[in-house]
Amino acid sequence: MGEFVSISMPPNRPRVVVIGAGFAGLAAAYELVRQGIEPVVVEADSQPGGLAASFEADGREIERFYHFWYHDDPYLLDLVEEMGLRDQVVTRPSPTGLYFAGKLFRLTTPLDVLRFTPLPLIHRIRLGLIVLAARRIKSWRELDHISAADWLVRIGGREGFRVVWEPLLVGKFGRYAYEVSAAWFWAKLVLRGGSRKGARGESLMYYKGGFKALVDSMVVDIRSHGGALRLDTPAIGIDTSNGAITAVRTQHDVIACEGAITTTALPIVADVMGDAIDAGYAARLRNVKYLGSMCLVLELDRSLSELYWMNVNDPSFPFVAVIEHTNMDPNEREDGRHIVYLSRYLPADDSVYRMGAQDFLDYTVPHLQRMFPAFERDWIKAFHLWRAPYTQPVTTVGYADAIPGNDTPVEGFKIASMAQIYPEDRGTPHAVREGRKIAKALAAEIRARVPA
Repeated sequence: MGEFVSISMPPNRPRVVVIGAGFAGLAAAYELVRQGIEPVVVEADSQPGGLAASFEADGREIERFYHFWYHDDPYLLDLVEEMGLRDQVVTRPSPTGLYFAGKLFRLTTPLDVLRFTPLPLIHRIRLGLIVLAARRIKSWRELDHISAADWLVRIGGREGFRVVWEPLLVGKFGRYAYEVSAAWFWAKLVLRGGSRKGARGESLMYYKGGFKALVDSMVVDIRSHGGALRLDTPAIGIDTSNGAITAVRTQHDVIACEGAITTTALPIVADVMGDAIDAGYAARLRNVKYLGSMCLVLELDRSLSELYWMNVNDPSFPFVAVIEHTNMDPNEREDGRHIVYLSRYLPADDSVYRMGAQDFLDYTVPHLQRMFPAFERDWIKAFHLWRAPYTQPVTTVGYADAIPGNDTPVEGFKIASMAQIYPEDRGTPHAVREGRKIAKALAAEIRARVPA
């Protein structure tokens, strides 16, 4: 049975079950204890953190999937400051590049864009002006019914789309690339553009000791305020009475509650809610498509490049980005290994997704050698392969009308999913924001209907 640690609670304190111990779930629990409610967080994995769950590499803990946050995202920073941990956050430059036509181009500053020779000068200028054009748009809703492909061709030109944007869309969304909404891409441009500081390029924030250190601090805070965390404990159903939730059923037991918040992918929400919802609502939850992700993490004895983030504009590659984590990680040590993430998005039923770690490494190495001709296989001192089946919601044209709201047909049961933050893209600060927001809303509802 999963671990269950809890401090004794005052009598009659309402209880809320939080399904999922990623950042949305932990943030919801963090907020609930401050609202006078006892949270019980249930997590199917053996450790908390969600996609930020960690593993040991070269003697230190790092995330299974690369993590950072933009310097202008307030939600995670506000949380860290509340916990008195602001000194654990560092801001680091994050030099970026793009691999195209067999060559790696640096694209960190506006001047780098002007030097991007695969495009004629006029198209380079148009490329650099796209973020400015995006910032002039007042409402993203006017872009919800336009595809990103059509919008980018219109504002940036067909040649710029062919060279820069089309390979990235195909690399990330595969067969859905030409269906992705322009509103999603607009939000991506505005957010990413906001992290750039003029001619100095982009800066990102990271947590000292990795995100595991922050996760551990949140867990300690939740438990010290009377909350509980149960690992290896998947939720499998709910009980209701008169249309309101009364309990969450797990693989091990039944947890009585006055409310629940689920942070899982929407098809999993449909499974958990089961017969408590009608076929129409279940279909709405299941109709949101997701891509899974694979992350091959390499421990190298030397660096691949000076860049942190390298987009790969070649759909024939088995990865869409190369992230040299050690070029941004504040825990970098001169005698340590260089950590590199190779990221790929694909459906969980794809044959590549089912590859074993050794087969996927063998599949990947020749492409890595194309990108970095000096690279030798014996640079690899260790490797790790991580998978997640529900990573990227597929935000197709008209997505705003397709996604369900945070409230469900079951009273007291709410959803805080990364599929619902459209047009914004998933991210740790957004997970914190949504978890806390929905926890506050549920606490207010419970106070209104549950005697003190």
